[in-house]
Amino acid sequence: MYSTQRPFGTAADLAQTALAPAANAQAASVNYWHHFTSTTEFKGLEKVIGLFAAKYPNIKLVQENIPNPEYMAKMTAATMANARPNIAMVTAERLDDLVAMGALTDLTDRIKSWPRYGEYPAQAWAGVTKAGKIYGVPAFTFIDWMYYRKDWLDEAGLAAPKTMADFAAAAVKFTDPSKNRYGFALRGGPGGYKFVLDLFEAFGSPIVKDGKPAIDKARTTEALRFYTELLTKQKAVPPSAPGDGYRQIMDSFKTGQSAMVWHHTGSFTEIDAAMKKGTWATAPIPAGPAAHIVRMSYQFNGLSNPANADASRNWISFWGEPDAAIAFLQETGYFPSSPQVAADPRITGNPLYGAAIETTKFGRLPVAFTGVAGWSDNVVQPELQKALTGRSTPAQAVDAMIAGLEQAF
Repeated sequence: MYSTQRPFGTAADLAQTALAPAANAQAASVNYWHHFTSTTEFKGLEKVIGLFAAKYPNIKLVQENIPNPEYMAKMTAATMANARPNIAMVTAERLDDLVAMGALTDLTDRIKSWPRYGEYPAQAWAGVTKAGKIYGVPAFTFIDWMYYRKDWLDEAGLAAPKTMADFAAAAVKFTDPSKNRYGFALRGGPGGYKFVLDLFEAFGSPIVKDGKPAIDKARTTEALRFYTELLTKQKAVPPSAPGDGYRQIMDSFKTGQSAMVWHHTGSFTEIDAAMKKGTWATAPIPAGPAAHIVRMSYQFNGLSNPANADASRNWISFWGEPDAAIAFLQETGYFPSSPQVAADPRITGNPLYGAAIETTKFGRLPVAFTGVAGWSDNVVQPELQKALTGRSTPAQAVDAMIAGLEQAF
C-alpha cells in the first residue's frame, strides 16, 4: 500500500497529513525533463507514471524526453530564458554545473525530514549534494558491469576476464572479421567518453585532486592507447566503433557480432528478453593495472522551476517508494537506490544480478567538478573519436584533454 505522506514536509506536516487520501492532493500540472534512451527505460517510466497517476489523480505529469547529448545545452538555454522545467533529471557529474547556473532548488530541509531519508547510504546523497545542500532525491542506481557471451567463453575454456590484460586477450581471441565477429562492442560515439575517464583512473592517473587538474600524461596516454588500439591495432572491435552509441553496442552484442560489451544494469531486461537463456552472463568490469575502477552512480530527480512545488515534490519522492522502484527495476533492470528495496528477493534471487551486487562493495561515484559535463562532451568525446579514427595519436588526444581540463577550471 502506498504511503500517503506529504513529500519532504516537516515533522509536524507529516503528522498532520499522514492519513490524507491521495485524491486530496492539490490539482496541478508539472513537466519533467529526462534523458531516457532505451525502449525499456520508456516502458519503465510509463509504469511509474501509471502508478503515480493512481496515487495522485489530480496531478498531471507531462514528461519530456531531451536527448542526452543535448540535455545540458537545453537546461542552460531554459535557465537563461527563465523557462526551466518543474522537475529535472540530474546526474552527479552535471550537478555542479546545474547548481552554478541556478537550475536547481535547494531541498535540504525537506529531504532531511522525509521519512525515507535514512534508508539511503551517505554515498547516495553525495552525488546530489553541493556545499552541504541537497538538490535532489535518488531515483535509481546505475551499476556498471560487463555482459559477455558465456557460451563462447565456455567453448574456449575461458572464464570471464578479471583484468584489463585478460580482457584485451579475450577480445582478440574472439575476433574474426571474415565472420563479422568481434571481441568487444566499443562505444566510441555519444557517451563513449565515460569509460575513457574510468580507464584513466584504472591506469593510475587521477583526473582532479584537491580541486585542481591532476591528469598524469604518461598514464592517461597508456590508458587511451590500450583502449583505442583495440580498434586501430588489434581490430578487435567493430569498424563502426568510432560512431557507435548505446543502440549500436547493444545490438552488436545481441546479434552475436560482439562477445563482450560494457554498460550498466539499466540494459538488463533488454538483453534478457533478446538472448537465449544460458548463452550470456554478467561480470564486473575488469580491473586496471593500478586500480579497479567501476562506477556505481545514482540518477536523481531535482526541483528546477519552483512553480507547483508541492506537486513536483510528490513526483520526486514517489521514486523512493518500494512499488515504484520495483516496477522500474522489472522493466529496466535499474537497481533501486535504497538498500532496503534492493534487498528484495526478486533481485537477490537472480544469479545474473550477482555481478552488480558484488560491484556495490567497491563501486565508486563518477568524477565530479564544475565543468565536467562540458569537458566530457566537448573535449574528451571528440578526442576519443579522433584517436579511434587515426586523426590524432593517443598522446595528442591526451594533450588536448589536459588543455581542455585546465580551461574548464
